[in-house]
Amino acid sequence: MIDTKSKGREGEEIASNFLEAKGYAIRKRNFHFGRQAEIDIIAMKNDLFIFVEVKMRTNEKYGNPLESITPAKQKKLKRAAEGFLYVNKIKDIPCRFDVIIINLIEGQHEITHYENAF
Repeated sequence: MIDTKSKGREGEEIASNFLEAKGYAIRKRNFHFGRQAEIDIIAMKNDLFIFVEVKMRTNEKYGNPLESITPAKQKKLKRAAEGFLYVNKIKDIPCRFDVIIINLIEGQHEITHYENAF
């Protein structure tokens, strides 16, 4: 059984490779701001910062992964994004939030990318 952190790292690696293949430049992974605010992947494409939440599932035991991104989770992601922009003194650059869902189906990864998810 894979532990949660290992599964998370694997999912972030798969998502990063997926994004790079689509022309995104990965700027940072696992950015933390404060105690609970974290962003899995920060990427750029076409002068746009994209903050990406990655969810990887091997089954539906815990429900639809998209539903786990509640308004409270969105607030934490927004706080982390604001922290990233503040720490790096970045201003006046458009941003968006994406979600990447990775489902492991019969040994294969099925990836769904939700652009501008919230």
